[in-house]
Amino acid sequence: MADEPDEVPKLDVPVGMFEDIEDLKAQIAALTAQVNRLTEHAAGAEGEASADDEQEGEEAEDEPDAEDEWQYPPFILLLDSPQYDEELRALIEWVEGVLVPGYLAEPSADARWCHLWFEHPVAIARLHALWLAWQELTDPATCGYTGPSVWHRDHLDPCMRELRPSAGPFAGCTKGEHQIAHRLPGTVPSAWRQADG
Repeated sequence: MADEPDEVPKLDVPVGMFEDIEDLKAQIAALTAQVNRLTEHAAGAEGEASADDEQEGEEAEDEPDAEDEWQYPPFILLLDSPQYDEELRALIEWVEGVLVPGYLAEPSADARWCHLWFEHPVAIARLHALWLAWQELTDPATCGYTGPSVWHRDHLDPCMRELRPSAGPFAGCTKGEHQIAHRLPGTVPSAWRQADG
């Protein structure tokens, strides 16, 4: 054939491009899953609307069910008690069960950590965001096999760089001592209040 070249040219592909392609595949898979969920939800909503039309004279409920109100976990600082208490308890379990033993080295002057991290609102906010990302990016069904790598690179490392430096939110906290007065969040888990009483 006259149209085909005699020799196939060699392509120099940068090493990082393969990681970018895998990240894009994972993002497309996550978006596809989200579109499918939203499409199913919209189809269910249309069916509910036609059922409401048949029931003339009855008013539709103004407020959605508690289950339908949040399709995904909300950001913790937007919650009020008791939802805040429950979310904080779950976050503490993840931080103390996964993050601390698996990722945190011994605290030092350059890598601070406070064992009362849940009394620092900025730590609660950052660690909760980190946990939400972990929940999404460790599910191969939504993010493929590159999710954990993306979580480490895009979420864990930046979060630790913000929380653990010597000038970060744990700056006044030293091993075994607290040199600052911790500011408690507006609500604390009810189990803690009972234990104090």
